[in-house]
Amino acid sequence: MDQYKRMAIFSEVVAAGSMTTAARQLGMTPSAVSQHLRQLESSLGLALLHRSTRKLTLTEAGARYLEGCNAMVAAARSADQALARHRDEPEGELRIAAPIGFGGLLAQALAPLRQHPKLSLRLLVDDTVIDLIEERVDIALRVGKLPDSSLVARRLGAMPAQMCAAPAYLAEHGWPQHPRDLVLHAWLGARPLGAGEETLHLTGPASETVQVQVTSRVQASQVTALHALCVAGWGISVVVSEDDRRAMQDGRLVPVLPEWKLPDFVIHAITPRRGEQPAKVRHAMALLADYIAQLSP
Repeated sequence: MDQYKRMAIFSEVVAAGSMTTAARQLGMTPSAVSQHLRQLESSLGLALLHRSTRKLTLTEAGARYLEGCNAMVAAARSADQALARHRDEPEGELRIAAPIGFGGLLAQALAPLRQHPKLSLRLLVDDTVIDLIEERVDIALRVGKLPDSSLVARRLGAMPAQMCAAPAYLAEHGWPQHPRDLVLHAWLGARPLGAGEETLHLTGPASETVQVQVTSRVQASQVTALHALCVAGWGISVVVSEDDRRAMQDGRLVPVLPEWKLPDFVIHAITPRRGEQPAKVRHAMALLADYIAQLSP
């Protein structure tokens, strides 16, 4: 490594035209620069410079050697510049893993990334947990409590949870007036198959808290299927996706017990590496956090 440093010093001396000027530009003393050049010539067994009181001139060997030294310095600078762009400007491939149902959120939140033509986006949308290292994932979105892990987690924000149902279902089966009435209704659960019971924790308008255990009439391992079932009038569910939110905006779904609040869905971004993140990751994290903040009431 010392040899590469001496090669860079030699290149700088020739470009500057004197050891004194080169030393000033390099933040070194002239004697230290001279010593590095002598060591370089000694290791090569050839003189690289003719030294006089007025100027430095290259020997024939020095002229040939300078080409390689300049190429090395140029390559190092190019590598630094490329890394600086990687640090400061989103580029390369950004790989994001998220649960099914988050596709709409990602499309909206990350829309500003379209302005960066050197950036490509790869979305791995799946409800199964994948190996982030093996899949080269930059960011993984997780909802709810996180398991202990060596991975790095950042809280992006929380999305409000709201029970909903299709108007046709409520017209046929009636509207629940209190959380305890939910046990009389068909519950649609986005739970692992086989875990048919779940406990709902609700807080009322007077800070009253109620726990209700519901048994799923229908279970779906994917929120897209759950959304379709809810819109089709199969029962009551919880808004968990952008599709659900759009359905509530256009009236295909309506809020159930809106004065009773469920705990928010806390969303974390998981990254497989610690320390400074490349620009593509920093920009994506900021966009996601801003978008999720807009969803909070």
